[in-house]
Amino acid sequence: MSIQNETIKVKQKITKNKTAKVKKQSIMKMIKKDIWLYILLVPGILHFIIFKYAPMWGILISFQDYNPYLGFLNSPWVGLKHFRDFFSNPDFGRLFVNTLSISFYSIAFSFPAPIILAVMLNEVRKQWYKKTIQTLIYVPHFLSWVIVASLTFTLFNSTGVVNRVILSMGGSEIPFLTGVESFRSMIIGQTIWKETGWGTIIFLAAMAGVDVEQYEAAIVDGAGRFRQLWHITLPSIRSTIVILLVLRMGSVLDNGFDQIFLMSNSLNRSVSEVFDTYVYIMGITRGAFSYSTAVGLFKSLIGIILIFSANTLAKRVGDSGIF
Repeated sequence: MSIQNETIKVKQKITKNKTAKVKKQSIMKMIKKDIWLYILLVPGILHFIIFKYAPMWGILISFQDYNPYLGFLNSPWVGLKHFRDFFSNPDFGRLFVNTLSISFYSIAFSFPAPIILAVMLNEVRKQWYKKTIQTLIYVPHFLSWVIVASLTFTLFNSTGVVNRVILSMGGSEIPFLTGVESFRSMIIGQTIWKETGWGTIIFLAAMAGVDVEQYEAAIVDGAGRFRQLWHITLPSIRSTIVILLVLRMGSVLDNGFDQIFLMSNSLNRSVSEVFDTYVYIMGITRGAFSYSTAVGLFKSLIGIILIFSANTLAKRVGDSGIF
């Protein structure tokens, strides 16, 4: 029996080696067949290695009292000191509330905007008109936040067009740019104006994949436009919406530095200061490299937790999620 068992084991090893060789050969054949496509991947892979993965070593300084003259290896280790200082800082609560407020306003208003606009464009039957509208609404995406902030300042300052119209109608001047109450509305309005058109691309592509026969069958059954939208279009793009929402949850604490920094000032600082601007002030202007890195690492950990939580929730309600 022992001889038979050894023979079986030897045969199994031989078959495993053969299958491994066959897999290697098939992989090599596949690579040789599409060699130029794999070569095109090289710049993208190098980009992620150099600018995404290599800088990850920098998070080590969040556990050190980093000194640029001593470097990574010689700076003293302090453990979780910077995290404790951050959580006990009186600014932590204000920063957390400001960041979450802007993020959830963005999810509530900015995220559905491209879906609504894509549904409206999908109902347009004249192609020349549809393409013209698409071209016009894509343009704001290519403007920098500096230009968007300049346009906002020109329109909404105390002597701007908007306040002039309000005054001409008998109203009183509204401090759009300096008021605490109007700051978040201005940020969300800018985001909707700038990114809504560009965001429709993914949803329009998803709608283009819907089987036309479903609409034809719905028309035969007497379904109107709204019924077709509710029972065919939206369920067909549901998985796309869920995936994008899960990815959006990962950046809940990331409000975008450029926009917030350009729109903030000393009068609205109490609501405009978020984690992104705080990291810049503490790390760049005050030189607290370890402390600001700890704040950034905290943001990243919260983002990872939210992505996994949103993905798990998506799977429980019947969607595939992103992994």
